Amino acid sequence: MSEQQQDPTPVALYARVSSDRQDVDLSVAAQLRALRDYADKNGYVVTREYVDEAESGRVADRPQFRQMLDAATADDAPFEEILVWKFSRFTRKRE
Repeated sequence: MSEQQQDPTPVALYARVSSDRQDVDLSVAAQLRALRDYADKNGYVVTREYVDEAESGRVADRPQFRQMLDAATADDAPFEEILVWKFSRFTRKRE
């Protein structure tokens, strides 16, 4: 009896660095490298990468983030999940 091979899950990668925190957070290149490595080791296939550099945490100020959300909600979405290096790169708590 053989095990059935599961297709890898298609994912998007999202990386962001804001100009005021570049010295604290990983660079975009380092975030993407870590995310690609994680995806490779955990059965994901990267279908899209989105990057916002020197952008604020506000969604309206992040064009790639908005494009990613549009793609995620499309009927023919090219990915099922989104991977981020750190949740604060994805969104911030609103006060």
